[in-house]
Amino acid sequence: MRVHVADHPLITHKLTVLRDRTTPSPVFRALTEELVTLLAYEATRNVRTEPVQIETPVTTTMGVAISQPRPLVVPILRAGLGMLEGMVKLLPTAEVGFLGMVRNEETLEPATYAERLPDDLSDRQCFVLDPMLATGGSLGAAIEFLFARGAVDVTAICLLAAPEGIAALEKATEGRDVTIVLGAMDERLNEHGYIVPGLGDAGDRLYGLV
Repeated sequence: MRVHVADHPLITHKLTVLRDRTTPSPVFRALTEELVTLLAYEATRNVRTEPVQIETPVTTTMGVAISQPRPLVVPILRAGLGMLEGMVKLLPTAEVGFLGMVRNEETLEPATYAERLPDDLSDRQCFVLDPMLATGGSLGAAIEFLFARGAVDVTAICLLAAPEGIAALEKATEGRDVTIVLGAMDERLNEHGYIVPGLGDAGDRLYGLV
């Protein structure tokens, strides 16, 4: 498993505003979208392409286009939805699937409650969107779900991660082609399984308490 922390002043600045408890939901949503676009730039560095010939106003030349089958973007509901727009702005030709994962707040174990994905993901590159990599349970389950459907490599984009989550995910995905792209690596998890210093519950801050 490869872990890339995107160390850029704009990313750090936007994360600082996201962490602030006084940042209202509309600003939080807008900054999340901007931040994901910056992270997606790093996450798609190895997206597969193929050569194409085009006509410029001056001459014929060779360029590249995104290969078929197209990449699949998979936000983990519900908080991952807040990252979707920022991702598809950078990768508009990608297809989008959805995976609903929920964490039991007592056991901290994940469960799948909904999915809308192709039955066959053979030879597909998949990009999973999940704001917080805390215990690693839900993201690990989502990644395994995609590989079970035939995905060949999976890249996860997260705003924040805790070292405990990274360690758990590395163990859970051993032998898999997995890349994790982060905005920041935080200090630790607290006794409730939340990232410290973190930014709170990303879903609640994006959409309110429901």
